[in-house]
Amino acid sequence: MGPVLLTQANVIGIVNSFSQPRDVVVCAAGGLPGDLLKLWRTRDPKGYHLEYGYSCMGYEIAGGLGVKMADPSREVHVMLGDGSYLMLSNEIVTSIQEGQKLTIVLLDNHGFQCIRGLQEASGSPAFGNELRYRDEVSGLLDGPYIPIDFVKNAESLGAKGYYADTKESLEDALSLASRERRTVLIYVPIAVDSAVPSYDGWWDVPIAEASEEKSVQESLRSYREAKKKQKLYG
Repeated sequence: MGPVLLTQANVIGIVNSFSQPRDVVVCAAGGLPGDLLKLWRTRDPKGYHLEYGYSCMGYEIAGGLGVKMADPSREVHVMLGDGSYLMLSNEIVTSIQEGQKLTIVLLDNHGFQCIRGLQEASGSPAFGNELRYRDEVSGLLDGPYIPIDFVKNAESLGAKGYYADTKESLEDALSLASRERRTVLIYVPIAVDSAVPSYDGWWDVPIAEASEEKSVQESLRSYREAKKKQKLYG
């Protein structure tokens, strides 16, 4: 049995408890915005900066830099997944160049697990949303997870990097980060399938009508039944 990893909810709670009233949390995509909406407790009108409309992966670090430049007196906590980080991490360089310190908390669940969950909830077999090796025998992307050293990556861009895989090490990393004057990345491996309970709402995600997958056809029937109960508010 491997080590017991922190969950996304654990990390949100630890960062929230450590943050000061005027600190700002920045996030944009994946499962984090929904979980932050449920769990984060904001104490300042400008302390919660999230992008919900289009789930813009990669916005987080660039957006956090903008928040920091708008008010350098505030500490900015950028929270994002490994998928978003890989899309647009180079703005770390700009933050170093401009002397605008960010604290980046990177939650690593080995890919785009939010989309994988939606994919499976829609009846489709999981495909292409985890960062795994392609198996030489099966030809499928179901090999081991690809080991990516995000700490070294961030350090190569000029940031200070910390690894945290427990409550205590994350608290220590946040404390050390608060005393740094340049951008910091705190890398946190998290449990892949640990989800915060939903609000029991219904997400109108159309299901493929032409699929021959039995599970997709079942999801389509469920979707059509749920659609009948949909209420529109103007």
